[in-house]
Amino acid sequence: MATANTPSFNKVLYAPLAEIDPEIKNIIDKETWRQYTGLELIASENLTSASTMEANGSILTNKYSEGLPNARYYGGNEYIDELEQLCRKRALEAFNLDPAKWGVNVQPYSGSTANFAALTALIQPQDRLMGLGLPDGGHLTHGYYSFPYSIVSETGLIDYKKLDETAKVYKPRLIICGASAYPRDWEYDTLRKTADREGAWLMCDMAHTSGLIAAQELNSPFDYCDVVTTTTHKTLRGPRAGLIFFRKDLENAKDLEKRVNDAVFPACQGGPHNNTIAAVATALKQVASPEWKQYAKQVIANARALAAALVAHGYKLQTSGTDNHLVLWDLRPIGLTGSKVEKVCDLMGITINKNAVSGDASAQVPGGIRLGTSALTSRDMNEADVKQVAEFLHRAVQISLTLQKEAGSKLLKDFVRVATTPAEGNVGYQQVKELRDEVQTFAKRFPLPGIDTANLQKPEGLHEYH
Repeated sequence: MATANTPSFNKVLYAPLAEIDPEIKNIIDKETWRQYTGLELIASENLTSASTMEANGSILTNKYSEGLPNARYYGGNEYIDELEQLCRKRALEAFNLDPAKWGVNVQPYSGSTANFAALTALIQPQDRLMGLGLPDGGHLTHGYYSFPYSIVSETGLIDYKKLDETAKVYKPRLIICGASAYPRDWEYDTLRKTADREGAWLMCDMAHTSGLIAAQELNSPFDYCDVVTTTTHKTLRGPRAGLIFFRKDLENAKDLEKRVNDAVFPACQGGPHNNTIAAVATALKQVASPEWKQYAKQVIANARALAAALVAHGYKLQTSGTDNHLVLWDLRPIGLTGSKVEKVCDLMGITINKNAVSGDASAQVPGGIRLGTSALTSRDMNEADVKQVAEFLHRAVQISLTLQKEAGSKLLKDFVRVATTPAEGNVGYQQVKELRDEVQTFAKRFPLPGIDTANLQKPEGLHEYH
């Protein structure tokens, strides 16, 4: 706190946020209220713990620490070195990895930067790579414009046979597995055989499923891959950051550790965010606890319950179900786009995202939506609760069909206009408002990690329906 001797120009350093910047405080309060009174179903999001947020908001944000532990370009890093080494240790423990065989870099700012650093370490310009195509569930960083592999249209499953045949002709230097919107597990052993025959690296981006893999609820890429990347904020339930795991015992790549570390810094980014590394370490300690397996099991059980409830309503899901935390819902058979359903759900306090499904021509006007159960499970929801969420989603889709008819146009702007404008005979608008009230009442039954909801007050300046 400020003292009598604190210069006036430094008193700002000691004032609380509500006093020094009420505008930002209000925005935080509104977002807190949105998360508390809504349902988070974006598959790439989760709700991190109070302790993780505490570490992320710590004084560690003040320190610069370019380089690696015991080899920094700045002084004063003795405790930062201790922190980063502890985070590395916990990352290996979370996935039951032998430190003699695996190493990890915990400095990447995000999953995309982790992927770019991994590519920088593994391949040269003009080298060929293969990843799952974007319309089939792959990620933007997996080389879609190189030579992607795909799914079998009839089943929605990875076409491993076609992948293998293509690799014989294309001769990739790197094969990437992992996805952004694929509801099933992976055959890493099959991919390893293809990679070995072609002399290619095998890299897994397990960003979406890392928390489930740590719990041993899904196949482990570490049994077959050379490099494994992940975000830390999805099923791993940490802060927003990335990790790169690399093999240390490869006869044909003794320098892989150095290549990965040099690719992270100085090739792709600057000094690490030490406060975030502390938060990652805190989250990883939780992942290694016995309770984590129970959480992961419930995430999958909830996803399967959600999928079953939607199928019971006659809706089409890619692969007709799920093995992990996400569901990919194809809306094309009922004449809706993912963009429209996302907009309606936003108005109702149900947060989802539009997503391409196999056969879509444009990611901007996709035919599906992606749903995930990680955040709902972090709010203590079980299968019965998720079935109620599925009912909300079913009603949201039916309301979307009404709004589309009332709009008299297929344009998104006309659809949004009738959804947000009260007018005589506008049934859809009233239905949106009524469902929003039901969703809010339902959501407020559940806790929000890190927040004292008993004393939470509705802030000023909320958008309509909040």
